[in-house]
Amino acid sequence: MIRILLADDHEVVRQGLVAILETQPDFEVVGEASSGAEAVELAAKLNPDIILLDLEMPSMDGLHALRAIRAAHPDRKIIVFTAFDTDERIFGAVQAGAQGYLLKGAPRDELFRAIRVVHTGGSLLEPVVAARLIRRVSSSQEAAPQLTGRELEVLQLIAGGLQNKEIAAQLRISERTVKFHVSAILGKLGAGNRTEAVAIAVQQGLIELEKR
Repeated sequence: MIRILLADDHEVVRQGLVAILETQPDFEVVGEASSGAEAVELAAKLNPDIILLDLEMPSMDGLHALRAIRAAHPDRKIIVFTAFDTDERIFGAVQAGAQGYLLKGAPRDELFRAIRVVHTGGSLLEPVVAARLIRRVSSSQEAAPQLTGRELEVLQLIAGGLQNKEIAAQLRISERTVKFHVSAILGKLGAGNRTEAVAIAVQQGLIELEKR
């Protein structure tokens, strides 16, 4: 089961998400937070596999909550699920460590896919969000960095949402070698995490996003 914590200050939104998510046999909603501060508290107490986090909440907004959760528990997997699609919000969330960013109007199948992809170690941005992030990072990027052929293969698979174990199996290399390539990719791209690396690589024309 994928244990999910919901963080949204609107009760009707939380109720709707619970009803939608629990149609999936591998999902279990283990907690609900109505504020950023409560999200931080429950993230530590409940040890969820995935946190669905809104950005606009009382007492502590979602971005501050995201940073606090990641600082205390770097292994927590967080998907921002919000109505806010401004460049600054998206860029701030990705920089803070969000592995996914979906808008509340996204189809439910896209939400299900994001949860499963992030749970297995991947990252996923809704296409419209990815486009905004790519535009945001483009202004600060210079010439495309030189990635090896193998690094480009690994990066393309990361963009497809594969985790290290799956990449290793597909490329017939060890998981340790994949981790080495991922580290090299992040360093060359100047990215803080896999999601940001994909956005930078797409902007530079190094890879293409999967069309869904």
